[in-house]
Amino acid sequence: MAEATPAGSGGSPGVSAPPRDGTLLIRGGIGGVSFQFEELLAGAAALDGLVRQLQMVEVEADAVRRALFPYQSESYTSGSNAIIAVGEAGRDVGRVRAQLQRIGDDVRASHREYEYAEARNALLLRMGLHGSEYGAAPEPFALPGVRGIVEDWVAMAPRNLAVLLGLPGPLAAVAGALAGPTDIRRLVRDASEAPGLVFLKPRPVSIVGRETFTADVDLSPAGLLRRAGGVGERGGRIEVIELDGGSRPAWVVVIPGTQQGALPEGTNPFDPAGIAEALGYGSASTAEAIREALRQAGAEAGDQLVAVGYSQGGIHAMNLSKDRAVLAEYDLKFVLTAGSPVGGISPGPGIRSLHLEHEQDWVPGADGQANPDTRDRVTVTLTNPLAVPPLQDVGLGPGHRLENYADGAALISASRDNTLQDSTAALAAVVGTGGAATVTRFSLRREARPEPRATPATTSGPHGAGASNDRGREGSSPRGTPR
Repeated sequence: MAEATPAGSGGSPGVSAPPRDGTLLIRGGIGGVSFQFEELLAGAAALDGLVRQLQMVEVEADAVRRALFPYQSESYTSGSNAIIAVGEAGRDVGRVRAQLQRIGDDVRASHREYEYAEARNALLLRMGLHGSEYGAAPEPFALPGVRGIVEDWVAMAPRNLAVLLGLPGPLAAVAGALAGPTDIRRLVRDASEAPGLVFLKPRPVSIVGRETFTADVDLSPAGLLRRAGGVGERGGRIEVIELDGGSRPAWVVVIPGTQQGALPEGTNPFDPAGIAEALGYGSASTAEAIREALRQAGAEAGDQLVAVGYSQGGIHAMNLSKDRAVLAEYDLKFVLTAGSPVGGISPGPGIRSLHLEHEQDWVPGADGQANPDTRDRVTVTLTNPLAVPPLQDVGLGPGHRLENYADGAALISASRDNTLQDSTAALAAVVGTGGAATVTRFSLRREARPEPRATPATTSGPHGAGASNDRGREGSSPRGTPR
């Protein structure tokens, strides 16, 4: 019985589209385009090795055939048959070698074509030009999510601004191309220099208190994200978890999302100004405080580390992955984020990361950059339908709710997708599955805002306008609540 030919065989190797697992849309990892590119080149290199080996066999077969010539006269029939058999075997080897060489050439041609397409798309993105008119059309009848809309508008802000100013379409496209994509980080730094926005500049963050206790800890992605919600219930706190990492100790640092109120104005490192520090200044002050918290908890140089963050906390967590001081002291293995704009942050080599986003959450798209598709970086976009909460509970939108992300993380842990299994296994290899662990919660405070400099015009008397304005801007909380 003849062997059945696999469906779709005979053509050039191709790169598959990002897979979907139920309501989970998966990018990156071992199923991502970038890794498939690497696999194509690795396959072509392996074929080249086989071709070289077969070439050596061809040369040896021809040498054996020639060595048989002197013995042909001693037994013409058997000698001739031997010479013919060796020659035919050499030609068969040559045919196989040529076929493998053609396959290798096809693999490289496929890689070049896909690499060209990806390079073109990356160039258009850097120029701020992307969308259906540039070949990136959505699926038929698919409506873009809030996240994608926000990311597109932020990335294409220069061109959109040109359109709003009334420039014709071609001139607007040229203006957008010359300006390039929006650099959110530079915009944040520039804004912090503006009068009245100096409070956005980073100020030192210090530890003002801590509590240590033993607790049963769920170290699954869902459990870790829920811990970020628990830590965020009290202002200005982070959590450091000490684990038994086998041959080496392991630690998890959990960073909450944006917080408002509860603490004196400007002193909570995770208030809205913390977003500016994370996006514009690489979390320099917060990262230093986290390093000190790890030292106080007992972490030593070379210990394994996992960083977990929700929303703003996810930006801080990813910034740890490129912080030279952190990487010089600890072996950061994995970063887990949810609802965080981290597309412009490039982690150090070998650091794995898993990012959760929801298509109806605008926050992950606020930096105008999609997360890169790499072997070590997996992005899961949740597409499950959402219930619209009452108006007073909307907040940043239903897509940004932490519990929604925790539910999505539970689906990721239960998934049979190879990419997700590989990513969650990398996390479990560091933290294990859970159980009793030592937990230390640290209270962090940002240095208070500097008092505005007094001028003669604002210090004419104890009841002058300047004194009143200063109290209104930096004064105590209403009804005499202590600052």
